[in-house]
Amino acid sequence: MKHENQGNSHQGNRHDGGAGGEGKDRRLHNPIEDRLIPLEPLDLGRVRSIDDLVRAMSKTAFTGRQLGEAADVLEAMARDQDCFVVMTLAADMTVAKQGLIVTELIDRGIVNAVVSTGALMAHGLVEATGRAHFRANPEVSDEELYEQGYNRVYDTLEPEQNLDDVEEVMAQVLESWDHNEVMCSYKLNHAIGAHLAKHAKDQRGILKSAYENGVPVFVPAFTDSELGLDTALNNRLRESTGRHRVRFDPFEDLEHFAATLLRQKRLGIFTIGGGVPRNWSQQFGPFIELRHRRLGENLPLKRYHYGLRICPEPVYWGGLSGSPYSEAISWGKFVPPAEGGKFGEVFVDATVGLPLIVAAVFERLDKGKKTTPAKKVKKAVGKKS
Repeated sequence: MKHENQGNSHQGNRHDGGAGGEGKDRRLHNPIEDRLIPLEPLDLGRVRSIDDLVRAMSKTAFTGRQLGEAADVLEAMARDQDCFVVMTLAADMTVAKQGLIVTELIDRGIVNAVVSTGALMAHGLVEATGRAHFRANPEVSDEELYEQGYNRVYDTLEPEQNLDDVEEVMAQVLESWDHNEVMCSYKLNHAIGAHLAKHAKDQRGILKSAYENGVPVFVPAFTDSELGLDTALNNRLRESTGRHRVRFDPFEDLEHFAATLLRQKRLGIFTIGGGVPRNWSQQFGPFIELRHRRLGENLPLKRYHYGLRICPEPVYWGGLSGSPYSEAISWGKFVPPAEGGKFGEVFVDATVGLPLIVAAVFERLDKGKKTTPAKKVKKAVGKKS
């Protein structure tokens, strides 16, 4: 009986809406008439520079295309004279020896504010004071490394002695801190940068360049870092010697960050990894909206116009590190593409993606220096009083 019913159903027109799972006659389109963009083979014989390679990758597929398109977004941010760029940093990018890339972005005026993990800044301080990180020997166990005073970060070692040396630098900065001045991360990082500019003139580093260029560096999860532990130790020392403790107020960071971004015409965000730095920076939009809607403040509802992130985290884990910009649009954090928003997302290890993208964009900017005005360095932070 079932077979007979099936036979009867085939008597009708094939175009019945597909209720029985049947296919449809297709009207094949012409991709040229539809103005589809053709892919192009990556011809290494025509590649003469990093920019050539990245541009060629943008005409291919998968992560290669993501990387090429990301370079276009960074170039757009760098050339936009009205765009204030926030760079957020997670993972151990300074241990992985990527710190000078960030430093150069600051020196060129492309990055105007930094939001980072404290660990990344602490490891960067190791670099900025002339100390080194080392390759880990996979044949040496973590138990042995612990006994020898070597802290392992994947395939890299941070000698504990380095962090002791960092504490000495921090002690000099903290001992000169007036206890009447409320501390927050951007003020402390400014003071560290000033110390480096005076005592480590031959070294390059993120905090030193940030100080010299008036770029604020925020560390939202400050106590989760060597810098935070050093500050806690200094407070205990102050207390044990009958001195006033230093007061730390993270809301001063939030208010200064928000006030800085409110003064800008357009905003861009360049994210490495995710975590607290990304979330803290992106919640600027909701913070301003809540002040407007709940408190009745007369504020412009600003969102990020540009977004570029490099992170291999998949979206299905549900964490912010892997969430796409399209999701953040629903939270009021980003301008939708239909309204001019421009975004790039690259799912690759940042030690691969960051150097390629930035080097390609530097080549483009250097090539156009004679005809295109350089982006002005935006001063965003004043000196600690």
